[in-house]
Amino acid sequence: MQKLIAFVLAEATNFKAQKRQSIPQSESAPHYFGDSLPQQVSVGKEKAHVEGLEINFEIRAYLPDVVLVEAQVEIEDVFSEKAFELREKLIKKCHEIAKKRGGNFNYSEEYAVAVVSGYNGDPDQFFRYSSQIAGFLKSERLPLDEKEIEYTLSTQIKYAKDDLVILDWDGAFIFDPKGEYKSVTELLQVANLQLLRYRILDHDLDARLGKTAKIMRSKLGRLDIFRNRELKQAFKDVIQIHSISIAEFEAVDRDIKLIGEWYSARLYEMAAKKFKLEPWKQSVKEKLESLEEIYSIVAENFSVSRTHLLEMVQIILFFILQAGWFVLIILEFLYFTR
Repeated sequence: MQKLIAFVLAEATNFKAQKRQSIPQSESAPHYFGDSLPQQVSVGKEKAHVEGLEINFEIRAYLPDVVLVEAQVEIEDVFSEKAFELREKLIKKCHEIAKKRGGNFNYSEEYAVAVVSGYNGDPDQFFRYSSQIAGFLKSERLPLDEKEIEYTLSTQIKYAKDDLVILDWDGAFIFDPKGEYKSVTELLQVANLQLLRYRILDHDLDARLGKTAKIMRSKLGRLDIFRNRELKQAFKDVIQIHSISIAEFEAVDRDIKLIGEWYSARLYEMAAKKFKLEPWKQSVKEKLESLEEIYSIVAENFSVSRTHLLEMVQIILFFILQAGWFVLIILEFLYFTR
């Protein structure tokens, strides 16, 4: 049996979840596998015709801000040009459904998985289709160079003698004689989820950096009480986003490690490396640290400015008081000398 799976994750909000999804487990997965991953919730289903086929699109969500649309279809030849075309149309339809559910196309990740099962022997027998496999993994129709094909197929992992998973940035191939693919797909969805959330947070931090620059320009050479309140609120926001985002990202990494040395943990690490999650994490951390440093410096400067202002007010009040005493002395002198 051969199957094509396509899914899209997109930033969205305001889901009305129906029920929590149970995470499928492979025979080799430990009993706590499901508890180690972000939980999906069901949002609904939708049917659509693609290439003359009636296909069910599952709509789920990672609360509170990501919608997931997934389609699965059995096909005759997953290595064919027709499969490649079907994959593209499934992805397009997933985007359309995600958009109807409030998904943001600019902040989305798409992925496709080809599943080959029901065979006997070593999965290396399918390497006669190495060019088609590499093209599928990279979403590339052009014939690839032999070295590029070899490099693409090198990102693979085996658990038993007769299974194999090959993955790349845009897709994965799963070879399993028993057709056990759901836990692998789940891990790939989580890796894409992490990548998407890093992108969303990175964009948000860029916006906050821009806002900081705007506030600082407006503050130059003067003290604006209302803007000062805005600065304080921005400072509170950056502390909050720092705490929440770092806690969320570290939680997934920590929970994945609970799987230990199992196949699933190694597969996730391989996907995380391919998706470059660590550089994204480092970029986000650096921007968070920069924001905190900027806010701290600006807040300190405005604290000093406020102190100077209060000192100036005290001096002015002192002179007013002295002037008042001088006027009283003159009035009293005139009263007694008239």
